[in-house]
Amino acid sequence: MDTISPFSRPLYVMAKPAGPSCNLACDYCYYLEKNNLYKKDLKAGVFEMSEDLLELYISQYIESQTIPQVLFTWHGGEALMRPLSFYKKVISLQKKYARGRQIDNCIQTNGTLLNDEWCQFFRDNKWLVGVSIDGPERFHDRYRHNIKGKPSFSKVMKGIELLNRYGVDWNALAVVNDFNGDYPLEFYHFFKDIRCRYIQFTPIVERIMAHSDGRHLACPADRIDLPLAPFSVKPKQWGDFLCAIFDEWVYNDVGQYYIQLFDSTLANWVGEQPGVCTMARTCGHAGVMEYNGDVYTCDHFVFPQYKLGNIRENTLIEMMYSEREQSFGDAKLNSLPRQCRECQYLFACNGECPKNRFVQTSDGEAGLNYLCEGYYQFFDHVAPAMDFMKRELLAHRAPANIMTALREGD
Repeated sequence: MDTISPFSRPLYVMAKPAGPSCNLACDYCYYLEKNNLYKKDLKAGVFEMSEDLLELYISQYIESQTIPQVLFTWHGGEALMRPLSFYKKVISLQKKYARGRQIDNCIQTNGTLLNDEWCQFFRDNKWLVGVSIDGPERFHDRYRHNIKGKPSFSKVMKGIELLNRYGVDWNALAVVNDFNGDYPLEFYHFFKDIRCRYIQFTPIVERIMAHSDGRHLACPADRIDLPLAPFSVKPKQWGDFLCAIFDEWVYNDVGQYYIQLFDSTLANWVGEQPGVCTMARTCGHAGVMEYNGDVYTCDHFVFPQYKLGNIRENTLIEMMYSEREQSFGDAKLNSLPRQCRECQYLFACNGECPKNRFVQTSDGEAGLNYLCEGYYQFFDHVAPAMDFMKRELLAHRAPANIMTALREGD
């Protein structure tokens, strides 16, 4: 199969300034246990990016970009475990090394630590804030709690209220699990009720395998016959969830509420690059850097065998444009089983995320995505609507015209 040049898309590295540190202990979190990869710092209880490493990262990251716009993403763990002074230093260093480039920032948070000072900083510096919230209180608090088991929903909602009060741009990142996946419309209506117009639904899929260092979630390279974590969403449940929300969205909300998966599906339908890596044809252009400078091939592949190096020893360009990373990215396409290669909707999902490819096809070939049944159900369901919106886009008309067409029975 053909390959795509790694230089065709901007190099992207998400930074973890507080490593796996977090003030919450969500049951399904895949990142908390990464502290076991750094035993020395785990004993000291400190996972903090130093100022000299921060400066090295910012200077290299800006210089590595091939376009005039540079997007920095700050993630965790919980990124707000670092003080506000750290991010003020970020702004200072970005200005120092920008050399005329446009610098944008986004940060991911669980929302519980937001206060007036944080929100004013985000507003004044035009940062986009991603807030993790899993729907209404009974859904959110099922798995998202602190280390003492106390719920977090009320604190998250207070944080969102502050973001709205200060006029900060924010979007929601909602995990779909075995519980809330059964209530798609209640889930979706909640986000509409709180006036959240940008929503990313992420299906949680994890397998269990004990490791000698204390980790208990399986690595993508581990054997396929491993038990699923109980909170994992089921394939048909995921398909039903997406179809139910799509039906309301396509009749009422196109152009008003933006669901990342729906937007990415439409992008693939018209042959454009989707906005989420899991739906792209290849991957390997989006790495992650830990608090100590270790760079890994992907946020979901922070395991020893996927470490590319350390920024103190290798440049981001050397690591992210390496033959090893290119091979990793191309493998998303090149390792697809025959059932996927012959599927009529291959163009729409591209096999989704490689971390979820641990089941067998109908003829026993390995490498099928665990969520395949749900995605196929969704694509088959939305195909007529996607065809209509594609025609509208190609004719330079608004995809939202589909709502009028549906009401008129067209």
